[in-house]
Amino acid sequence: MVDLPNCPKCNSEYTYEDGSLLICPECGHEWTLKLETQNSEDKKIIKDANGNVLNDGDSVTVIKDLKVKGSASVIKIGTKVKNIRLVDGDHDIDCKIDGFGAMKLKSEFVKKV
Repeated sequence: MVDLPNCPKCNSEYTYEDGSLLICPECGHEWTLKLETQNSEDKKIIKDANGNVLNDGDSVTVIKDLKVKGSASVIKIGTKVKNIRLVDGDHDIDCKIDGFGAMKLKSEFVKKV
């Protein structure tokens, strides 16, 4: 059985979990359990092709010609992308590329500048 903390309001030992909330059935108090270990596990570390850690706002360079889906255009090798934003999903990077507009890129095809 999971050891849940007592209610901070009435000190009841009968607390239970409901999603991300902890609830006390005696006084009705609801609160969240904040653990530092949960925050570090939730945050995914995204690295570029060379193994450098990427952060929001970084600038990267494309290391391979990339075909643009639904278009005959190609993003050429060496294209610099400024102010990237990291997102969850198959494509890790959300950005705007001059001449192409908003794009999603995979981190394995870029290197940090």
